[in-house]
Amino acid sequence: MQNFSKPKTVMIDKLSDAVLSNGDFADLNFEKSVIFPGFCDVHVHFREPGFSYKETIKSGSLAAARGGYTAVCTMPNLNPVPDSAENLNKQLEIIKRDAVINVYPYGSITEAQKGEHISKMDEMAENAIAFSDDGRGVQSQELMKEAMLKAKSLGKIIVAHCEDNSLLFGGYIHAGAYAKKHGHRGICSESEWKPIERDLKLARETGCSYHICHISCKESVELIRRAKSEGVDVTCETAPHYLILTDDCLEEDGKFKMNPPLRSFEDRQALIDGIKDGTIDMIATDHAPHSAEEKSRGLEKSAFGIVGIETAFQLLYTHLVKNNIISLERLIELMAVNPRKRFNIPICDDCTVWNLNEKTVINPDDFLSKGKSTPFENKEVFGKCVLTVCGGKTVYKLF
Repeated sequence: MQNFSKPKTVMIDKLSDAVLSNGDFADLNFEKSVIFPGFCDVHVHFREPGFSYKETIKSGSLAAARGGYTAVCTMPNLNPVPDSAENLNKQLEIIKRDAVINVYPYGSITEAQKGEHISKMDEMAENAIAFSDDGRGVQSQELMKEAMLKAKSLGKIIVAHCEDNSLLFGGYIHAGAYAKKHGHRGICSESEWKPIERDLKLARETGCSYHICHISCKESVELIRRAKSEGVDVTCETAPHYLILTDDCLEEDGKFKMNPPLRSFEDRQALIDGIKDGTIDMIATDHAPHSAEEKSRGLEKSAFGIVGIETAFQLLYTHLVKNNIISLERLIELMAVNPRKRFNIPICDDCTVWNLNEKTVINPDDFLSKGKSTPFENKEVFGKCVLTVCGGKTVYKLF
């Protein structure tokens, strides 16, 4: 066994005995490796139960481990929707059987995610990490207030997909220059920031803990910055693609279609400013796998969503850290530390080991996820995950 007193670690005070006793560490070259706490993604779609042809708990968790993640929170747009203890238990049984990392499911805010009646939050509270209707915005202000009050009484967070359906007008990419030039229907930024504005007022009024999914535009950043300065209990996330790409990068290909859409250069810069000044608390992937057929229909007709859990760290390290936009320590805060703090997710004998100097080309054929659609295909990045340990056990090993 090697001497473990000198491995380079980032944001880890001390490696646990369970990690150090893992035999796979014996093969590591610590001159080339950096050890991080296991990453935590609070926004993934593992599609099971109901849509296992897109992804399963097993394939999704294996993909997560390859990306350095040891904890994820799974969104509730499933079949059946986890809107009751009975339905949530169906997912929990699969997680217990098949997950290779820690998987924490959301319960839905509303019954069947229809936005008409509050779900059975009380009976799910013990096993749901939080409550979300991700994939759909809660359109009714009264219903959202009711949900916030209930969540507060249960000590749970409301996690909101903020989208005003009345402002969509059939759009599917950002309402910007590319949409106008190529005759596409656009999604305006107001469809995102107006619901955020509404919900921040409700969070202030109810005292609910409130978290906002995948923000993408400058107005959202400013609203959240202001609310935080006023003491509202709010956190938010953005995703790697919004920090790296803009609508100028769009191609006539379904792999560039996600919701919210890629927005303008000014929006991207506002997001970068938000992660630098602490307005944005964490980066989540919104890993959203679909079948190849569902992503082959072009920008207009392809399904919304891309995969990202296997490439997130590589992309963010390459584009943000190596370009001196943020420090490596700040990236680890965004990917590992802050998500766990906000959602009270423990880190128990977890870590991930990376060779940061190794260049690689993103090849979807290598993905462990069933989903292969990414706008970063064939892009060169730095960093390769060589080992991920969860609960002291190896869950991914490159060598």
